[in-house]
Amino acid sequence: MADTNAPLLIKRYASRRLYNTETSDYVTLEDIAGFIREGREVKIVDLKSGDDLTRQYLLQIIAEHESRGESVLPIGVLIDLVRSYTTQAHSVVPEFLAMSFDMLRDGQSKMVENMTALNPLASMPGFEAMRAQQEAFMKAMTGGIAGQWSGPAAEGTEEDSASDELSEIKKQLAELQSKLSRM
Repeated sequence: MADTNAPLLIKRYASRRLYNTETSDYVTLEDIAGFIREGREVKIVDLKSGDDLTRQYLLQIIAEHESRGESVLPIGVLIDLVRSYTTQAHSVVPEFLAMSFDMLRDGQSKMVENMTALNPLASMPGFEAMRAQQEAFMKAMTGGIAGQWSGPAAEGTEEDSASDELSEIKKQLAELQSKLSRM
């Protein structure tokens, strides 16, 4: 079995076909998007030159999803991204985006941990299987954006805790935006 911690190596042939070196077969952009949704990292290289083409193909996957109406990026964000290529902000934007997505992932992880720890059904036999099914369903319904989900939130303090965490994330994001606007 292949090491799933190592990036999946995809080679692009001169014919522009993409070859999965792990399974020895040709793949499509949609296949590559599926690998990424499953949590795999991919690396796409040109067979002849050895150039890393990963960024180019990831942008192409995003563009295809956006063009089919599966919009994730608001117009304002796209405009700001285009502007960042022509201003001095281009050195700050990648770091800002990376930090924002890290905060989003961390917030989702904390929310899942809190909901699981405080859920009275967690000790019920078969709960883990049910939770895994719910996570798979939510991931399928949201295209992997919503992260993991552990079921409905409990009343009272759990909702307050999640709300506090969300408020903290919003506060940190506002601070980052403030720093960015000062640059």
